[in-house]
Amino acid sequence: MNAPDRIEELLSATKTAFLSGTLVQLKLGGYHGDEPELKAVLVKKITIKGGDKYSFTWRYKTRDTIKNLAEPEALALLRDGLRHAFRSAQLATTDLDMIFERNGEKQRLKRTEVKGREAPSTDHNRAKNRPLTETDKPWLKALGIAGKNGAVRNDAQDKFRQINKMVEIFAPLVAAIKAERPLIVDMGAGKGYLDFALYDYLATVAKQPVRIIGVELRDQLVADGNATARASGFDGLSFQAGSIAQFDASGVDAVIALHACDTATDDAIFKGIGAEASLIAVAPCCHKQIRRQMEAGQPDTQLEPLLRHGIFLERQAEMVTDTLRALLLELNGYKTKVFEFVSDAHTPKNNLIVAEKDGRAGRDRDAVLKQIAEIKTMFGIEQHYLEGLLGQ
Repeated sequence: MNAPDRIEELLSATKTAFLSGTLVQLKLGGYHGDEPELKAVLVKKITIKGGDKYSFTWRYKTRDTIKNLAEPEALALLRDGLRHAFRSAQLATTDLDMIFERNGEKQRLKRTEVKGREAPSTDHNRAKNRPLTETDKPWLKALGIAGKNGAVRNDAQDKFRQINKMVEIFAPLVAAIKAERPLIVDMGAGKGYLDFALYDYLATVAKQPVRIIGVELRDQLVADGNATARASGFDGLSFQAGSIAQFDASGVDAVIALHACDTATDDAIFKGIGAEASLIAVAPCCHKQIRRQMEAGQPDTQLEPLLRHGIFLERQAEMVTDTLRALLLELNGYKTKVFEFVSDAHTPKNNLIVAEKDGRAGRDRDAVLKQIAEIKTMFGIEQHYLEGLLGQ
């Protein structure tokens, strides 16, 4: 008689908890796969515009990676991981705890009933708890988000949700900076959606003293931004004309760059590292520098099927570029996380790299340098632009 398959029991209980809304968390541990810095995987339920999803957090030594998956893909990933890469798992629901252990072919599953535990909220958008609720403000009208009557325009509802989501992400990151009045620089500010929203929330809602400078090449946008800041009474918000590469970042506590094109993202990261900023957060856009090298170089022949088609080459270039950016940040003393910060329904360029200065990071230099070298060799890359800026 075959032994019970405890993995399938655990997955069945996870699926039941997911569907019934009683899932608290599933944690996979005891990793023994090919990624030496991977410590654990956390899984929870999340409700987004596309429906209910399994939200995976891959927890590495110095960074987290988050991805939301539909049920078939999520369960298949869990099943494969539990059979081959993880020796243990802990399932917590509102009704029970299940502890799974695997030693070779032997499997153990312990179940314990619990009472009084509540499931966490799965509402990803949290619309009713938006940071910015007052819409009759000069900057919202000037940026075309609110109409003359002070209500958010119908065609700007998505944009308003986006800026609230940005504030949700960046406000706690700024709050964690150990400075009396943090100086934040937004590289490539454009019209300043993030700058106005973040300053409004921090200065008027959270009552946190802060200075924000938006750096922008286009003179007219700089003039418009400064005029709107004055009209809004935002004394600590200003805009400066110029390029990212030319900006003097001395004394900056946080560097943010959303959709700075190609190597402009690296210029922003370089400025942040040079200033020893407590926070660097970038949402990369375009990855031409690495893609050109992958096209001209000699990648590992095993990658040929992945690079044969243009769309796959583009996606691989994005992944490789941003992976190297994260590793170079780690090399320079930052703890990094990479995750989706807005829905891909708004923009396909929705990955955010968040790096926080951490004295513990950057200690395993040899290991990180080896990873960087191996990735470059594998994909036929001579040098990442950021490496050149850093002289590494």
